[in-house]
Amino acid sequence: RRSTRRSSAWFRRRACGAAELISYARAPAPVRSDIPEAETRAWARLAEPGTWWTGAERVAIAAELRAARDCALCLERLRAVSPEAAQGRHDGPGVLPEPAIEVIHRLTTDPARLGKAWFEKIRASGLDDGRYVEIVGVVTTVMSVDYFCRGLGVPLHPLPEPQPGEPSRYRPAAALDDGAWLPMISAADATGAEADLFGGRRRTGNVIRALSLVPDEVRQLTDLSAAHYLPIEDVGNPRAHRALDRAQTELLAGRVSALNECFY
Repeated sequence: RRSTRRSSAWFRRRACGAAELISYARAPAPVRSDIPEAETRAWARLAEPGTWWTGAERVAIAAELRAARDCALCLERLRAVSPEAAQGRHDGPGVLPEPAIEVIHRLTTDPARLGKAWFEKIRASGLDDGRYVEIVGVVTTVMSVDYFCRGLGVPLHPLPEPQPGEPSRYRPAAALDDGAWLPMISAADATGAEADLFGGRRRTGNVIRALSLVPDEVRQLTDLSAAHYLPIEDVGNPRAHRALDRAQTELLAGRVSALNECFY
């Protein structure tokens, strides 16, 4: 099998073309240099062929995500007692398969009401678990960067130009049914090509494991989160902090999670 691990040299090469898209020169507050650096790597990765989606499809996922904020169907569903009460087509570019568009819009606008029945319906419509997980990874990455821009009151970064190539279609053998909606890799089984996934820790949170069917999405999440939040190896350290102390960091993180109706 072929490892999909991305080296720091790979990130540096790919980030060169994305660097001009990420800038906080006009931000109303200073921004640490590691944040645009991490976001530049994320944008470079967004434009590249992934595990199950091409570069063009990955950028299309990002464009559909941004359109979801003004989608009439999504707004109608949010007002309804049940999202199933509102039927129709989503507003947006519409270049991806319908099941993928449904996933992107629901993840973006109404994630708190996702359920197993909805997920099984998506699977039955033809969207396999690997493609689903990669969509979740791309949505998580782009929403993280976009919300950082909105929080600062600066324009969203332009999306990158897609790069040519085919998806790797790599499925890790260690991803097994662990009672969740889809297969995941446990920290104990993260060996070989996946040994780097969880920072060498023997235990890790399900919120990270949830992407492990597509290992590169775990790598992307942890790389970006290290700048936006904390490096994975510091998450369990109560004394880890930056300009804010850990208590202040967790107060803000908890409040934002509550406002976003995060499951955790």
